[in-house]
Amino acid sequence: MNSNSRISGARQQSSAPRGMGQADVAKFLRRGYQALMRRDFKEAGGCCNLVLKYHPELVEAHFLVGLVGIESGDWNIARRAFKNVVSLDEGHAAGWAQLARCCAKMGQFSLAEKAVINAENNNPEDPLVLDVIGNVHSILGDQEKALYWFDRAMAGGKSTFFELSRAKALTFLGRLEEAGTALKAVLAEKPDDGMAHWMLSRLGKASDENHIEAMKGITDRLPEGHPSHAFLEYAIGKEFEDLEAWDQSFEAYDAGAKARRSQLHYDEDAEAALFNTLEKVLDEEWFGQVAEGADSTAPIFIVGQPRTGTTLVERIITAHSDVGSAGELQQFAMAIKRLTEMASPKPMTAEIIEKAPALDMKELGSLYLETTKSVQPDMPHFIDKMPVNYLYLPLIAAALPNAKIIHIVRDPMDSCFASYKQLFAEAYYHSYDQEEMARHHIRYRKLMNRWRTVLGDRILDVDYEEVVQDLEPNARRIINFLGLDWQDACVDFHNQDTAVTTASAAQVREKAHTRSVGRWKKFEGHLGPMVSVLKDAGLIGEPK
Repeated sequence: MNSNSRISGARQQSSAPRGMGQADVAKFLRRGYQALMRRDFKEAGGCCNLVLKYHPELVEAHFLVGLVGIESGDWNIARRAFKNVVSLDEGHAAGWAQLARCCAKMGQFSLAEKAVINAENNNPEDPLVLDVIGNVHSILGDQEKALYWFDRAMAGGKSTFFELSRAKALTFLGRLEEAGTALKAVLAEKPDDGMAHWMLSRLGKASDENHIEAMKGITDRLPEGHPSHAFLEYAIGKEFEDLEAWDQSFEAYDAGAKARRSQLHYDEDAEAALFNTLEKVLDEEWFGQVAEGADSTAPIFIVGQPRTGTTLVERIITAHSDVGSAGELQQFAMAIKRLTEMASPKPMTAEIIEKAPALDMKELGSLYLETTKSVQPDMPHFIDKMPVNYLYLPLIAAALPNAKIIHIVRDPMDSCFASYKQLFAEAYYHSYDQEEMARHHIRYRKLMNRWRTVLGDRILDVDYEEVVQDLEPNARRIINFLGLDWQDACVDFHNQDTAVTTASAAQVREKAHTRSVGRWKKFEGHLGPMVSVLKDAGLIGEPK
């Protein structure tokens, strides 16, 4: 069970439910929590339902339902349960904090902001509640405020769990030395914590194999299937790569990918159906006839594959005084779902896209602008850097006709391998198998070719390799496309002290460099399956 969910704020009712004695209520709730701890969601839910049958207004039972929803990944159930909690008890700080967490995870940032304010106004003292509040602020993009709440949690709890939260915020803020200190404190108490080792490995470049040997000892001790295996293997791979031990590095990356792939379900057929539907319904005829959307010049979309330089380009642009970053937002996809009135646990489906062409584009654009308002910086323009927004570019262009769209292009093998060797949080499930990764990349390239036909010069293609090899002319080209006056700060982007919530949070504070160009060739002998798929599709050796 995720420790984030172990909130002690679910307060017991003083009287027993009608038709069930107080002792029985306590017994079934205790059984429910025990079932949740061993991830038996059916048993936990059954205990909740039994209690709620006799007393539908028992706050603690609704709170447990919410925790079951979070742990099982059903954020709709969780949100509904925590709404019940705060409806029954407006002073329930833990309920408000968890409701805020659910809304933030679902991309409902305005609702999350209101809920987290209510949590704070109820003067929470439980360190676990304080930690949830910090995590909400982190998702909302305010890392300084997140760190404030993590510090408060740490002061009240002195737990390695809170140190891990602090380390994440410190990394995003670029305070890497402090992040390292926090992570070492975690490992002093929990030496086998895979996530802490992985985070520590990413803060700097390894100079010897000492940390690698320590992590190998842990992997040998852990039982097969333990969730720390993936974290440790990716950390070992990264440090071997630092040491230019290419074969050992790949061996670890491959083990990490296999461990991660075994823990998730990737439906490749569903993804292929989504791409086919996008191409079919969002065509030139539809785009040529659709009514224009919301009138705003504020949004700038940066799209592409992950690990291709999207953050680098974002930093170049946000060095300009007229542009701030809103982060990687789910709002556009959420707006499509909301207006089509189709819910799905998946980020997007072919069935939802089938209905999208009939939407009112002005309403779609307005909903996006409204739901991003709380995370938009106080500047004329904001960047939405969600890479997978490339899926919806015709809808974005129609709903927001004055928005700018920048697409980052990178060498196919460098792009695919960069994703393959990265451990992602809850996205890019195609990236943990070489052939699946390559087939996804082919679908992406084909779709982007289609969008260029539909949208023409609405899209600016930016070549990653060209940017890092010759920064200033490419930065000027980007700023000119945005209609902004040139500022020299755009080539000194690495001097920014703003937070970066990305896998490359430690790296983007460097100057532009070419170390990653052609990096895959160091591992070429191990990448036969990926090379074969891309070569058969004509993507290797062909112009990008």
